[in-house]
Amino acid sequence: MPLTHSHAELSAWLRLSLEPGLGPATAYPLLSALGLPEQIYALGAAALARHVPQDLARQLAASAPADMQAQIDLALQWVEQPGRHVLTLADPAYPQSLLTTADPPILLYVNGNPAHLSRPALAVVGARNATPGGCDNARAFARHLASHGWCVVSGLAQGIDAAAHEGALQAGTEGAGTVAVMGTGIDRVYPARHRELAHQIAAQGALVSELPLGMGALPHHFPRRNRLVAGLARGVLVVEAARQSGSLITARLAGENGREVFAIPGSIHSPLSRGCHALIRQGAKLVETAQDITDELGGGQPAMRQDTPAAPAPAGTDTPVLQALGYDPLHLDALQARTGLDIAALNVQLLELELAGRVARLDGGRFQRLK
Repeated sequence: MPLTHSHAELSAWLRLSLEPGLGPATAYPLLSALGLPEQIYALGAAALARHVPQDLARQLAASAPADMQAQIDLALQWVEQPGRHVLTLADPAYPQSLLTTADPPILLYVNGNPAHLSRPALAVVGARNATPGGCDNARAFARHLASHGWCVVSGLAQGIDAAAHEGALQAGTEGAGTVAVMGTGIDRVYPARHRELAHQIAAQGALVSELPLGMGALPHHFPRRNRLVAGLARGVLVVEAARQSGSLITARLAGENGREVFAIPGSIHSPLSRGCHALIRQGAKLVETAQDITDELGGGQPAMRQDTPAAPAPAGTDTPVLQALGYDPLHLDALQARTGLDIAALNVQLLELELAGRVARLDGGRFQRLK
């Protein structure tokens, strides 16, 4: 439990975060007018009714319902374990970057080192159904950024998010680590396949959630998560995104909060490039290497490892098949027409390139060059 809060103080903060009908827009003025949650809950309904509607005043003046008290007790037990923290608005460790946003959470559940939430950070986000090349880019950019002092923030989702966390972890203990903002309670990993990744993040960075323990993955949780991803970071890099991607929400929120927005361009034929291209048209900075970002923002923290490449390095010499493939996804029939090879010979060469990590096999009989 944080030393800044007694058991009773933290209980009151937890209850305030769980009160139905009491969102941040109501809680902040109440805290400003009446003081800390313990002081709010010490008042009677008449005094509270000067600041909130009568129904809400009576709710706050009454004892916590049994189900809410059970949730509070569960959180108090959870926070007693090593590496677990609850940061409130009154806690010195609460990230200052969130305090500059429109609706900072009343409290944050953290599993790992809460200091990571206050480090210079870059968010790396993108499509869940990312291409292999997009995931490679996310890993390489995140590894480079973490090695140059930037904590990498993302949302623990499939695709680009997971690759970004993996890349930051690859920078090792000399890197700046990674923070995963969760769209569930901090004790629930979604998707479940990322449970081991979540354990690694907690060991080398931090998992964070504003949602109560036990809360599952509901659709409206993820826009809330995205605003925290944007709020914790000084800038957001979008690696791949369709036009309706949730990553564009994160980028928009970042821009509204005065953060930098970066985007990696892609093929004009790829649906997962259209969101990035739309951001670039709207003023996002086009980046081709992670060095473009560090040139723009500088290093995050000193004494970080400097030898990680900014992007996957080209391997070997271009073959005629690679030259014919180019960098846009291409159907096997079109590739055969370009190369003049028969299907059997072309498939053999494509398999060799795939095993070497230079070509990815996509849906619909298409192939894409990676290196």
